[in-house]
Amino acid sequence: MNNNFLLLMPEFLVTGLAFLVLTADFFLRGDRKNFLPYLAVLGLIGALTFTLIDQWDRVDHLYEGLILIDGYALFFKAFFLVLGVIVVLSSVEYVKRNLDNPGEYYGILIFTIVGMMLMAASGELLTAYISLELLSFGLYVLVSFDRYGAKSNEAGTKYILLGAFSSALMLYGISQVYGLLGTTRFDGIAEALSATPDISPGVLVGLVLIIAGLGFKVASVPFHMWAPDAYEGAPIPVTAYLAVGSKAAAFALVLRFFVEALMPAVGDWQMIIVIMAALTMTVGNLVALAQSNLKRLLAYSSIGHVGYLLMGVAALAAVGDDGRVQLQLSHLASNGLMLHLVAYGVTNMAVFLGIAVVYNATGKDDIANLAGLSRRAPFLSAVMAVSFFSLAGLPIFAGFVSKFYLFNAVALQGLLWLAGLAIFTSLISLYYYLNVVRQIYIEDAPDPTPISMPKLTVGVMGVLFLAIIFLGVYPVPLMEAIQHASDALMSSESPIGLSQGLR
Repeated sequence: MNNNFLLLMPEFLVTGLAFLVLTADFFLRGDRKNFLPYLAVLGLIGALTFTLIDQWDRVDHLYEGLILIDGYALFFKAFFLVLGVIVVLSSVEYVKRNLDNPGEYYGILIFTIVGMMLMAASGELLTAYISLELLSFGLYVLVSFDRYGAKSNEAGTKYILLGAFSSALMLYGISQVYGLLGTTRFDGIAEALSATPDISPGVLVGLVLIIAGLGFKVASVPFHMWAPDAYEGAPIPVTAYLAVGSKAAAFALVLRFFVEALMPAVGDWQMIIVIMAALTMTVGNLVALAQSNLKRLLAYSSIGHVGYLLMGVAALAAVGDDGRVQLQLSHLASNGLMLHLVAYGVTNMAVFLGIAVVYNATGKDDIANLAGLSRRAPFLSAVMAVSFFSLAGLPIFAGFVSKFYLFNAVALQGLLWLAGLAIFTSLISLYYYLNVVRQIYIEDAPDPTPISMPKLTVGVMGVLFLAIIFLGVYPVPLMEAIQHASDALMSSESPIGLSQGLR
């Protein structure tokens, strides 16, 4: 048994950083607490540097596969650490103006990053569950962090209650799988499923419960009811983190779980995921048409994007008419899913940072409140417009490249009608995104006072703007990293590689 705890050094460093930020908060005077986010950023950059150096091209595991060290885990760990830097920098001005206790805010945020990193590296269901709960508990607190705001308290309460219910579903599903298959390790589950010609009803019930629990975490239909209220009530930087970070972490777990544990039973679960994807992208985009609050609109937009990501999960394998499973194009689906996660994450962070700037200036986050923004803040308006175009999937922006790659992978796997539905729902989303852009550029501003932005906010927004353009024009460097991660996931040479034995 491999018990080399140095394999968890990146997680230890990030955990230590969280405690350092909390401790520093005790000793800093009120006017000095502005240094806390910069301490957090420096620590996250240091952890990122160490992780890339220490785990580059490293393939290993801890406790016989409970924790996996490979290119796939490294890709998501790097993504989460970079996301943490962006979220912290995006939060500085908002926290300073609207929230108390900045030390606790940044400390809990860093703890959730630890949970996300462990989720990407989990090779066993209970390890994944504990990591998911570490992330969820932190998010419960962050969503309700504005404790004097009625909406924040309501959002936190709903999120906790429904999150606990989804965790119970998932835990019961894990107990079903363990009771009938005798293992919770991904490789053990795959071996057990490969050894039987047909999946038993009890195991199928367990897998459905696990899928339902994960469906709550990613806000897929019909498990999406918590998302709009949580998005609207949470502090704006937390909403951004909830929309990007929690979904990326959940899909990092989902992708590994379905590839390494459930691929032998793809014929039994694929149609469930296909139906969830179709419902999610359709309901999310249709209900978004009726929203007047910008955060609720983006909540339903986020639900629509979950539908696109679920398409990638459904397209991990092609099942022929004779029941044979084909994996030749599986890497296209996993690549497309990871590319869309990154493109969606960069774009969404830019949108929410823009909303935070407007909220800091006006105290409102309705769509109508953006009227005439182009004459009050030209640079902010340009970044927000580009971000909405990217979310809609228009050319030369990151969202176009990621949607094109993902939809193409789904079509090549034989799910052509699902890809067609995704294109149609993307056209629906273009309407409500353009409606927001119309408010920004065409409607008259009720208050013509210019909106000023701190230099830090301008810098972060500029970096995100350039990233949206760069990924849309030249995604090759990112695709090379994604291909390396996908190869590690699909490889039979990894410690628990399971590409063989499919029935």
